[in-house]
Order: sequence, then structure tokens, then C-alpha cells
Amino acid sequence: MTQQAEHLPVRDAGTWLVLAPGIGLVFIGVVFVLRPDWGAAIFGVPAPPGSEPYLIAIGLRNIAFGFYILALALFSSRQAVGLVLALTVLIPLGDILIVAHQRGLSAPGHLMLHAASGIYMTAAALWVLRGASAERARQTGRSA
Repeated sequence: MTQQAEHLPVRDAGTWLVLAPGIGLVFIGVVFVLRPDWGAAIFGVPAPPGSEPYLIAIGLRNIAFGFYILALALFSSRQAVGLVLALTVLIPLGDILIVAHQRGLSAPGHLMLHAASGIYMTAAALWVLRGASAERARQTGRSA
């Protein structure tokens, strides 16, 4: 007999640790699409003239990625959600490197914003993966 993987319960306050980044990515994506110059300013690197199409493409990808996270959180297993969040930490790490390369340490607020994003994603991933591990242990205990 196979057991269905446990989904993240929407009514659980901890689930919103996972939903928040998805919602945030959709929001930032909308900003990049509607106001590419604002999106670039939030990111921390000035937008060169003629870069609007690229910034809009970044926005569309952020929107899609945000919806991916939301869909995973609502319809997939804890382990899948946790792994995606853990891998997502690569994005703010890359963002830190980009901002640092372009602006050095002259943009500490932007560097801290990306660092906080990475720390948040790491904490959310650990929370979800710990829940997945506990669920597997409960399932193993039942089947013994």
C-alpha cells in the first residue's frame, strides 16, 4: 500500500513561510514588467538605456517562478518544496555577486536585501525539509 506525501497545510502559519517568497517573486515580477526602471532600482544595479526588454523578460520569469513555488507549496510534497527552496538560494547568492561586481560595497542596502532573501529561503527550506523528514519517520513507524 502506498502512502500519499503530505502537502503543506494552508492553514498552518509555517506554510506562509513558503508561500511568501512565491508571492514576493510575483510582486517583484509585476514591478519589473510594469516599471522596469523601478525593478532595476530595487535589484540594485542601474538599468542601461535600451535594457527595458531584458528587464521585462526578467519580470516575466520572476512571475512564473513565483507561481511555480506557489503551485509546489500547495500541490506537491514537502520534500519537493523543500528541495526547490534550497536550490532557490542560488538566486540571491548570484544576485549578491552581481550587485557586488557592479557596485562594490557602495550599495550595502541592496547587498543586505539579497542576503536577507537568501537567509529567508534557507530557513524556509530547512523548515520544510525537517517537516518532510518527520513525515517520513511517521510513515516508517506506521508501516513497521
